Amino acid sequence: MAAGTLAPRPPDSLQEFQYPPQNSPPSTGGVPPATDLVLGATAGCLACFLTNPLEVVKTRLQLQGELQPPGTYPRPYRGVLRAAVAVCRADGLRGLQKGLAAGLLYQGLMNGVRFYCYSHAEDAGWTGFPGGTVAAGAVAGAVGAIVGSPAYLVKTHLQAQTLSAMAVGHQHNHESISGAFKSIYQQHGVVGLWRGVTGAVPRVAVGSAVQLATFASAKDWVCERQWFRKGSWAAVLAGGMVSGVAVAVTMTPFDTISTRLYNQPVDADGTGKLYRGFLDCILQISSKEGLLGLYKGLGAVYLRLGPHTVLSLFFWDKLRNMVQH
Repeated sequence: MAAGTLAPRPPDSLQEFQYPPQNSPPSTGGVPPATDLVLGATAGCLACFLTNPLEVVKTRLQLQGELQPPGTYPRPYRGVLRAAVAVCRADGLRGLQKGLAAGLLYQGLMNGVRFYCYSHAEDAGWTGFPGGTVAAGAVAGAVGAIVGSPAYLVKTHLQAQTLSAMAVGHQHNHESISGAFKSIYQQHGVVGLWRGVTGAVPRVAVGSAVQLATFASAKDWVCERQWFRKGSWAAVLAGGMVSGVAVAVTMTPFDTISTRLYNQPVDADGTGKLYRGFLDCILQISSKEGLLGLYKGLGAVYLRLGPHTVLSLFFWDKLRNMVQH
């Protein structure tokens, strides 16, 4: 599932796909929450493998010109496509999959926990109450973000690393994912592994809530115009891209803040050298880069949301059908 978004449990048939369930009773024929944890984690990892290049591009764009006024810094990364080409030139084609191992770990932890929590909420009937789907999605997303935060921290560090001529943001110079975890733990202990989590929780909670609030209506809007057959995955993808506009606009500022907090250099005691925390990061970016500074990487965020969400749902649905049959 896209970072920052959560889809409710897919039904047993793609032909009856409803997203999200509206005032539906608790599922009685689904799989146990523990199984959903494993399936959700697997589905998120499969989707991550295909969309990780956009995550690399997004990270570079969000760190470019950090705390510098617009027009005063070099821009090696310009737009999504040109940024992807720049990454390939600097790091080779494999550069587009930088941080993949950490990204897979993050998706496995975050989505597994989110699907597990959401499955429990659905079975308990909480999603049947007005606003229950959005609330359950936001809470489940926040819990998943906390659990997966160390992996996202390392993923951000690794994806930002590149040649000095193309470097943006602080360069942590980790040799590998295991080396990154070891270095952070040795220098700052367990607490250091959760540095930046204050930006991750609102990012995922907001993204989950907005997506759950807009996806169903966006999909219905697409079907009403008869662009695609109702219930088809083409309609779901189109709905995801339409809904993605609202999600991207609301989530990108939180995404940028999260990236900055995770990647900033820290003192020996773990205190950030650039930002004191979530609110300070907002104020500094707004005052030095302007409000548009909070929307760096917007294009990459948007292009990643729809495909990642639908791929996650597709893989999850197929895996659940395999388990049930």
